[in-house]
Amino acid sequence: VQLQASGGGLVQAGGSLRLSCAASGSIFSINDMGWYRQAPEKQRELVARLTSGGSIDYADSVKGRFTISRDNFKNTVYLQMNSLKPEDTAVYYCNAAIVDRRMITRAYWGQGTLVTVSS
Repeated sequence: VQLQASGGGLVQAGGSLRLSCAASGSIFSINDMGWYRQAPEKQRELVARLTSGGSIDYADSVKGRFTISRDNFKNTVYLQMNSLKPEDTAVYYCNAAIVDRRMITRAYWGQGTLVTVSS
């Protein structure tokens, strides 16, 4: 099982980006999916999380600007980021709780995708 993230890049403040993260491999089901970020010299923090039941959590700093969604048929989670600010600059990591075909549940991380917001 692996997670492959994409969609990062350089954008000016006020701009938008859309991140994608696709899970592949020997998957039985996927529970929670989410996005975290880590800025230089800071700890990794939760950005947004979407449960299999549809509950959503957002960090206060991104509420109203970011939207998380998922496509269960594609095993993919998305993060639409609007009104980006320089303080959103970070490496963004996707995370998913996946049950594999051996019926073992564990958390998986994507490789990280860099988002840079210029002022």
